[in-house]
Amino acid sequence: MSDAHTIIRPAAVAGLFYSADPDQLRSDVLHYLQQAKASSDFTPKAIIAPHAGYIYSGPVAASAYKLLQPVKHLIKQVILLGPSHRVAFRGIATPDADYFSTPLGKIKINRLLCEQIESLDFVQANATAHAQEHSLEVQLPFLQNILDDFELTPLVVGDCDAQDVAHLLDLLWGGNDTLIVISSDLSHYHNYLSAQQLDRKTSLAIENCQPEKISYEDACGRSPLNGLLTLAKQKHLDIDTVDLRNSGDTAGDKERVVGYGAYVVH
Repeated sequence: MSDAHTIIRPAAVAGLFYSADPDQLRSDVLHYLQQAKASSDFTPKAIIAPHAGYIYSGPVAASAYKLLQPVKHLIKQVILLGPSHRVAFRGIATPDADYFSTPLGKIKINRLLCEQIESLDFVQANATAHAQEHSLEVQLPFLQNILDDFELTPLVVGDCDAQDVAHLLDLLWGGNDTLIVISSDLSHYHNYLSAQQLDRKTSLAIENCQPEKISYEDACGRSPLNGLLTLAKQKHLDIDTVDLRNSGDTAGDKERVVGYGAYVVH
């Protein structure tokens, strides 16, 4: 039952980045997951996935999400971080919503975790930062398709120091029932071959946990990504590249491409 006080953040990019029709959306996501080649012997603690329109980045994102299938029954909490594309602010924004909605249904927000981290001086509730943001939203139908029942802590990252993001992730790290998802694309608008070279270099920096080698030009989700890399280094975790392609491989021309990578942290 939802009462008058329940706040739902409606889907902002359904019909733009992915289908607004629930059956079509479910079918699209399942298709990408079936096509994905990814396999891993490790239980993912975190994944990094791209956030463009599904025809462009859906196949690459699916490579990361497919790795969750063996552990889908374990995961009850998802901590999701993505960059802000529309609102400039410092720090990290929690939503004011109780649920995020997509054409596949509603996802319950973990209000308790949001309120706990709002005690940090670089975290504050900011509904405006969430209202139109696609970097988090495009991950949700994949999560809804793969996982059983889970709660979401969605965080939009503005201008924020990697150490602060790492501190926040450490607080929210949890056990085997908690999954961290970082949303980021790679290079933007280079020609196909240049993009391949740049993105390979970025992937190497991600695998080697070298946030100092990743700038905004290399990954639009640099702030959340570098926070995860900083923490992964402290925790001596391994990061593998699962998939690395660009829009020239999936659905675009090869003149001005956007790079997409899928990674798993274990």
